[in-house]
Amino acid sequence: MTASLRTSHRSPEARSKDHRALERAGLRPLVPSPARAPLHLVALEGQLQVHTAPYRGSFSSVLSQAMRAAGLGSRVLIAQFLKGGVSQGPAGCVQLCGGLTWLRPDVTACLAEPDQEGGIEAVAEIWTTCRQHLMAGDLDQLVLDEVGLAVGLGYLNEKELVSALQQRPGSMDVILTGPAIPSSVMAMADQVTELRRGFQC
Repeated sequence: MTASLRTSHRSPEARSKDHRALERAGLRPLVPSPARAPLHLVALEGQLQVHTAPYRGSFSSVLSQAMRAAGLGSRVLIAQFLKGGVSQGPAGCVQLCGGLTWLRPDVTACLAEPDQEGGIEAVAEIWTTCRQHLMAGDLDQLVLDEVGLAVGLGYLNEKELVSALQQRPGSMDVILTGPAIPSSVMAMADQVTELRRGFQC
């Protein structure tokens, strides 16, 4: 067993008497522990995450994550590349939860086929906004919903997407959702979450 006595302001004789008393009681005085180096905290590092599924449905969990982050003070942008019907575009983006911006293309309906009327220009506007944020590093989290389908349908260039993701700032979380994520993007990802349909026996 060990014991500690405050002896810093006592005479040497008194301290010696205290040590003898501790020894008679079967106790040893505490040995000072060596000074430790200060705790090194890990620097914040953003991740490139992919949430994918063979069907459209990987967005809801990411949406709740983005809203929670914005509610806690993070700067978040959600960009849905193929969801139209609300005539939004960059000029009409919606602000939610203080720090959450929601952006959709300025088209009258969802983009489900290549070369739909106005689709190329509308998706290009969304991508320009996202790319500016990627280069500026002025967000904490950027969600690119159905960006893989936008590439697959010809609305977005895969090489341009990969190049922008490679240049992203190290502190920003970028989350890609939806089916058909290009393999070049999957290879870059720090984390991949794949949803699958459950099978009943």
